[in-house]
Amino acid sequence: MNILVVDGQGGGIGRQLVDALKKNFANIEITAVGTNVLATQAMLKAGANHGATGENAVLVGCRNADIIMGPVGIVIADSLWGEISPAMATAVGQSRAVRILLPMNQCNNLIAGIEDVSVGKLVESAMKEVSRVLQNNRCNSI
Repeated sequence: MNILVVDGQGGGIGRQLVDALKKNFANIEITAVGTNVLATQAMLKAGANHGATGENAVLVGCRNADIIMGPVGIVIADSLWGEISPAMATAVGQSRAVRILLPMNQCNNLIAGIEDVSVGKLVESAMKEVSRVLQNNRCNSI
């Protein structure tokens, strides 16, 4: 199972996702792609198996991923203070991978109906979704 984690800025959300994935799941490959080198380094330090930086890394990673994770801004062009290019958002949005996105109300992208919860709680919820995807994947491959 290939999981692609995409993040920008300082990589704090991506770091928490990678850390939680490593603690909760065995036999997964995590590729960390940062929009900048700081984000990539943070995710690699958290235990990602592979790391790359920039637009082309997102495009390639989306082609090979089974699951894509990150803040919801990774599917919105010009979000994360301009770090997500239109090509990046399109690649994530058009990928055949399952997308598990954290609803972050930042950078003029507001999601109605989302309670104000900590990033830790969002990561915990994301791990439950990964577990469901992995379980469904096992059932579908039998």
